[in-house]
This record gives sequence, structure tokens and C-alpha cells, in this order.
Amino acid sequence: MKKLYFALLTALVLWTLMFCPLTAPRFNFWEMMAGSALLLTGLATLFAPAWWERLQFTPRNILLGLGIALVLWCVFWLGELISTWMFAFARPQVDSIYGIKEGFSPWTLSLLLLLLIGPAEEIFWRGYVQERLQKKFGLNKGFLLATAAYTLVHVASCNFILVMAALVCGLAWGLLYRLFPNNFTAIVISHAVWDAAVFVWFPIM
Repeated sequence: MKKLYFALLTALVLWTLMFCPLTAPRFNFWEMMAGSALLLTGLATLFAPAWWERLQFTPRNILLGLGIALVLWCVFWLGELISTWMFAFARPQVDSIYGIKEGFSPWTLSLLLLLLIGPAEEIFWRGYVQERLQKKFGLNKGFLLATAAYTLVHVASCNFILVMAALVCGLAWGLLYRLFPNNFTAIVISHAVWDAAVFVWFPIM
């Protein structure tokens, strides 16, 4: 478990540097995120190299991944309507999240999210962290602990909407992995496509 704790601590430090209002301005967000994705994927591969053997890009997995991404996008679209109606601070916090993409080519961001950042997060958080926690603490407790960790690394952003978004995503992808671990490829695809859709193609604004 020491390797897992080291990996989680690494993720916490990286996400704090990227999202904390005190440190975020010192870094180029997308360069930092790309580097973090590579590092965390490297740690997952070093500590649990078998994850890549479960990737199978079949037509079924691709269609399933696209379907999951669509459903999750609809959930966030509805959630944005409700949150902006209920909370005056919601819209400015959503705008601040989208502000990180200003000045970057949509093509560049799409490729980064599709080919690196989205897949890397699933490989690390579900393929490695949740897998290890489920083996150590059982399926349900491991799922909840992994979701909590995924949510907590976003707390340093001081952005309530972002933290809630991480919680919803962590619950959704984590529950899918808990119930259907053999569909890991579809979950990876859904994360990558959802990232690109919500940030670039069809922003919820």
C-alpha cells in the first residue's frame, strides 16, 4: 500500500499546484496537466503494469463509451441549470473553470483531452487507485475511498462547483468500474470523450 499512498500524495500535490488560487497562476495549466497525466500514468504502469492488458477497443466498447459520455454530459447540463438557479455563485465558478481554456487552440485541447488527459485519469484513478483499494478494503469500501480521493484532490481549488463536478464524475465512473470492471475500455473512452465534449465541443455555458 505504500506505493499507492505515494501515488495519491503525488496526485494531491500536482492537483493542488494546478488548482489552488495561490499557486495556479505560476503554471501553465495545460502543460502542467499534460505533465501530470504522463507522470500518473507512469506511476500506474510502474506499480500495476497489467492495466493495459484490459484495453480492448472493440466497436461495442467504443459505442458504450460514447453512450456513457452522452448521458454524463446530459447530467451536467441539467445540473448546471439547477445549480445556477439555486446558487448565485455557481455561474461565476463555472465561468472560472472554462476560463482556463482561453488562448488555447480548440484542436490542441481536444487532442490533449482525448488522447492523453482523459485516458490518463481513468488509468490512474480507476485502473490503479480504485482497483488497489477494492482489493485491499473490498469492492464497496474501495469504490467509496477512491471516489473520496478523486474528489478531495480538487478541494484546493476553492471552487465548490468544481469539487461537486469531481464528486459526480468520481461516483459515476467509479460505480461503473465497481459494477462492470470488464468494461474498463468503455469507461476510459467515456472519460476522454466527455472531457473534450464538456470543455471544447459542447461547453455547458
